[in-house]
Amino acid sequence: TFLKKMDDLMNAPNDRKATVQIILTKKNDKEKVREAEMFQKGKDKRLYRYTKPESQAGIATLSLPGDVMWLYLPAFGKPTKISMLAKSQAFTGTDFSMEDMDPKPYSERFVPKLLETKEDVYVLELTPDYEKSDYSKLIVMLDKEHFYPHQIDYYDKRDEKVKEATYQYTKSGKYWYAREVTMTDLKKDHSTQIVILEVQFDVGLTDEVFTVENLKPTAESGSDQ
Repeated sequence: TFLKKMDDLMNAPNDRKATVQIILTKKNDKEKVREAEMFQKGKDKRLYRYTKPESQAGIATLSLPGDVMWLYLPAFGKPTKISMLAKSQAFTGTDFSMEDMDPKPYSERFVPKLLETKEDVYVLELTPDYEKSDYSKLIVMLDKEHFYPHQIDYYDKRDEKVKEATYQYTKSGKYWYAREVTMTDLKKDHSTQIVILEVQFDVGLTDEVFTVENLKPTAESGSDQ
């Protein structure tokens, strides 16, 4: 299916290590800029750790197989497991929810339907295939040539469009990746942009990187892997 092709493109590398910049923008307000390290292995292991500014440094999230997610806040001093019920909460104060940041492939979470074929994109409707989703559907504009998303629109349970994500894809070696993703909350008039500053693929990350013990900043983040 088209959705499976999108997943295959998004999850093509065995692993990846990246430095990302996160820019939070509210209309008529000053931008907030953060930086984080991101490590991903396969399709369902991902670690985010904030490095800048100092007030955010050390905050980390870990996504593991089986819809397991952990959050580490330095102020609490120990990791906390996030329940499925909390997945509607904002991902560390951004416009992405915990649900949006789930690394699990779309084809394993949604039922796709082709709505329309345009000149450059396929328009897909995705219906959540799991309980406790915040969304009634997602509408995906999928590039016809390379099968990466140009845009994903998010609809709430009242079928109102509440969020919109736009993607800028680029190629590094043999892999396509989203160099920029901008999520806009249409109700709050607020947006979050994630920009990949540096990325490396197939670096040989070990499973030890993706452990609850490794969430604490005192442990090695895996950057020497």
